[in-house]
Amino acid sequence: MTQELSKEPDAPDETDLDAGLDQMTATKETLEDYTLRFAPRSYRKWSTRVVGISALGGIAYLADFAIGANIGIAYGTTNALWGILIFAVVVMLTGFPVAYYSARYNIDLDLVTRGSGFGYYGSVVTNVIFATFTFIFFALEGSIMAQGLKLGLGVPLWLGYAASTLIIFPLVIYGMKVLSTLQVWTTPLWLVLMVAPFVYLVVSHPESVSSFFAYQGENGVQGFDLGSTLLAAGVCLSLIAQIAEQNDYLRFMPPRTPENSRSWWTWLFLAGPGWVIFGAIKQIVGLFLAVYLIANVADGAGIANQPVHQFLEIYQNFLPPWLAMTLAVALVVISQVKINVTNAYSGSLAWTNSFTRVTKTYPGRLVFLAFNLLIALVLMEANMFDFLNTILGFYANCGIAWVVVVASDIVINKFLLKLSPMQPEFRRGMLYNFNPVGFVSMLAAAGVSILAFFGGLGEAIRPYSPLVAIVLGLVLPPIIAIATKGKYYLRRTDDGIDLPMLDELGNPSDAHLKCHVCHHDYERPDMLKSASVEGYICSLCLSTDKTGENVLPAQT
Repeated sequence: MTQELSKEPDAPDETDLDAGLDQMTATKETLEDYTLRFAPRSYRKWSTRVVGISALGGIAYLADFAIGANIGIAYGTTNALWGILIFAVVVMLTGFPVAYYSARYNIDLDLVTRGSGFGYYGSVVTNVIFATFTFIFFALEGSIMAQGLKLGLGVPLWLGYAASTLIIFPLVIYGMKVLSTLQVWTTPLWLVLMVAPFVYLVVSHPESVSSFFAYQGENGVQGFDLGSTLLAAGVCLSLIAQIAEQNDYLRFMPPRTPENSRSWWTWLFLAGPGWVIFGAIKQIVGLFLAVYLIANVADGAGIANQPVHQFLEIYQNFLPPWLAMTLAVALVVISQVKINVTNAYSGSLAWTNSFTRVTKTYPGRLVFLAFNLLIALVLMEANMFDFLNTILGFYANCGIAWVVVVASDIVINKFLLKLSPMQPEFRRGMLYNFNPVGFVSMLAAAGVSILAFFGGLGEAIRPYSPLVAIVLGLVLPPIIAIATKGKYYLRRTDDGIDLPMLDELGNPSDAHLKCHVCHHDYERPDMLKSASVEGYICSLCLSTDKTGENVLPAQT
């Protein structure tokens, strides 16, 4: 079912009635998860703690354990640890500004990206990059769950892949309301199951610590090697786009006030860029468990990078076999559900947003939820787990280019050069379709770094492809912004509404206006003056206006 909006006629015909029914469907879904627009204050009733815990629940994935094990086995403990440190620093520095903008202005990273150098249509390409991230990691987590089901219950892998996909669909239908409850209630059990094996090994097998630091990997890498370290960092940096999933929760943060300021900043940091602290710890633990299995378990090398085996083998050291198996499978299932509801949810938002902007029709988020899950299932059936390092290393270049470019625009072009508007703009008509500052910078950074990754710039440069993406993504936005004098950020500075956009505390205003197309009330930041009538139009109705008659003209 699609939504096609046009100017209301004097007398409705059958086509117009169908469009009206489509509009009602789209509106109901939008009011649940605000797929394409600003998240209003009237919906954001959760505390900072609940929003923060919900966001952190999305990093419960076991992929970190597999990533840590893989890079350690390939490059040795020393290089893996330095690679993880580089990864953590880059994510922390780039994640903070983009997380702040989502939490402060209550919009997801796609809407932040639109106004931070990409333009109304320019950010479609970054949406596709993000959607790709969600189904790659959905497939990775689904593969891990299928391994657990096969080990614990004898379920064939192909059936486990299907089960790990189908179980997610009903949990994601109702958006943030169900996801917040799921994440908050499952987190304590998940923490206990994950931490127990590591604590047991450190306490009962202290020699495992020295073995861990001495491990040189399957290639026997001696000590620190810059190329190996950067290759390890590149694999880890494939996770840089995780900040976009964090922002899908952070956009529901309540307004910042003097009363909740400390809590607001604390949870913004922990649930925003702070996710990487927990991610880095999990990668280190994953490598630690892998080294232990390689040294102490028969055929340990063959299963060392599989999280379900990592936990099962350690559990069996201090628990009865039946309980060890039960807990290992429980951990895998809980982890997979916690992260894949977020992967599925965020992926459906990304696909819907892109499709609606390009086609000006709104088919509903559930259509793209199913689409995203189908792609993930195909990847699982193709056994993508065996090509993990290559897939993640390639993808990292795209993710790094996107996030670093947006962070560069916020920090340098907004705060230092004052060429980019301080308040993020996302509404159609207010932005140019494409802004070369972000759009060209991202394509150049991603393109050159991918070329380097595949050896196109020579083997000596190949390990440095993540650095290529970081450097170009950092320096190109200010260079292009200065060259263009910032003229391509805003098509208009006046949206035709006299009411202030922000309240006295700098939070988005909660004043309500009625959309003349869908006849629903929306808050001030989501509204513009209509160019066709004496009234206002909401951002979604404007996005789906195929005639363009409601779009305000450019200001001269």
